[in-house]
Amino acid sequence: MITVTDLSLSFGSQKLFSDVNLKFTPGNCYGVIGANGAGKSTFLKILSGEIESSSGDIFITPGERLAVLKQNHFEFDEYSVLDTVIMGHKRLYEIMKEKDAIYLRENFSEEDGIKAAELEAEFAELNGWEAETDAEKLLMGLGISKDLYSKTMKELKGSDKVKVLLAQSLFGNPDILLLDEPTNHLDFKAINWLEEFLLDYEKTVIVVSHDRHFLNKVCTHMVDIDFSKAKLFVGNYDFWYESSQLALKMMKEQNKKKEEKIKELQNFIARFSSNASKAKQATSRKKLLEKITLDDIQPSSRRYPFIGFTPEREAGKDILTVEGLSKTIDGVKVLNNVSFTVNKGDKIVVLGKNEIARTTLFKILSGEMQPDEGTYRWGVTTKRSYFPKDNSKYFDNVNLNLIDWLRQFSEDKSEIFIRGFLGKMLFSGQEPLKMANVLSGGEKVRCMFSKMMLSGANFLILDEPTNHLDLESIQAVNNGLIAFKGTMLFTSQDHKFIQTIANRVIEITPKGIYDSLTTFDEFLENEEIQNKIDNMYI
Repeated sequence: MITVTDLSLSFGSQKLFSDVNLKFTPGNCYGVIGANGAGKSTFLKILSGEIESSSGDIFITPGERLAVLKQNHFEFDEYSVLDTVIMGHKRLYEIMKEKDAIYLRENFSEEDGIKAAELEAEFAELNGWEAETDAEKLLMGLGISKDLYSKTMKELKGSDKVKVLLAQSLFGNPDILLLDEPTNHLDFKAINWLEEFLLDYEKTVIVVSHDRHFLNKVCTHMVDIDFSKAKLFVGNYDFWYESSQLALKMMKEQNKKKEEKIKELQNFIARFSSNASKAKQATSRKKLLEKITLDDIQPSSRRYPFIGFTPEREAGKDILTVEGLSKTIDGVKVLNNVSFTVNKGDKIVVLGKNEIARTTLFKILSGEMQPDEGTYRWGVTTKRSYFPKDNSKYFDNVNLNLIDWLRQFSEDKSEIFIRGFLGKMLFSGQEPLKMANVLSGGEKVRCMFSKMMLSGANFLILDEPTNHLDLESIQAVNNGLIAFKGTMLFTSQDHKFIQTIANRVIEITPKGIYDSLTTFDEFLENEEIQNKIDNMYI
């Protein structure tokens, strides 16, 4: 158990949070949420002891071991993959090395023998004889092939390093587990494995993530950092989000009878409780939800941008035909004879292990790159808008404030109209006078969505549109694309984003594409489809 008492943190005159009092108990998973800059990652660093708070205390039950997902991907470059994982249990690794060093001594003394015996006893107590097997199970579950176990970390590609560091944090069954964005750079199979692992985990887990599906699947509680406070709520992310919206609605209806409000709350909780039936954590969450009273739910101060796409005109039946597209980049064939037809109303998620392949396809279809072979043909009634993964060319070396920047893409040039539009994207007051070339990553993305919304396009191409966004903006983009009446191609690493938007899945492989008219969950759960795709990568 970990207890936080009267915790405060300030940087100069800036107060991140104050008077935080929380208790994290075994058997629960706590998701830490808050707007960008609210201090989520900093809060985890205080809990781990990496950063010292301005005031207050952190108490961890004596004898309990705390593990942290490391963020420095180069810290263990000189160590083997297997050693890196076992180093997650610092004391066990120290014993292993000390024990090996003693046995290698040429003049093995009686004193050495006594010390070795003591170490062997502690080694056995820490389940050391199973260490390598346990480490291999974690690596296997996360998709690290056995031929990499003896390699050094510096020999691994970035995504595999992330998986090894995640395995390191999970190793040895720590009593308290702190995970900052654990799903970043993971493929969907690895994320699913991690979700199942945490659902059955009986210790204390505290996690920061922008992955709403992940938060919904594993969390029993949410810690909301808002207005320099941290409040604890029962339930997963969706329950927190919808209950905060319900609370806002109830606030606006002050004259509504309390009995009616209670009935509405009961129906709301019953709907969520019925979904919380799997695994120990979910069952525990269901019991907690059923105990919630009207006073337990509170409105959030979060501000959500408005994102809505209104096509200028409806597209005809002829949308897009792609035939035999191939493209080689830096000697690697990233697209190989790609052919497909897009139908009116399709919302297609494009998957593939090679992210360069996905981006290349979108660049070709948007006219930014030419294919080596093949053709594509757009329907004459289509009007396209493209969201690139790298938007730097729209902002770097651009000496314009946000009003003038957005005015470039608008038929209505009036400042009132432009300011109104920027206001929907949370740029209010003096913020529209900020220079475009100094925006943060999230602000640039919101500006790009403003540009796309002004276009009146009936076909959207979006390459990782939720990168750099906070949960509030991701929710807004998600809602806007669900409501969009046109056709779209998109890529994403966000499970819920894909599941709620896509009605068709295309996976790009070295042997062409696999095209499936299905939801994302059905696509992932269909073993026959997954086996066929696996064979296309061999």
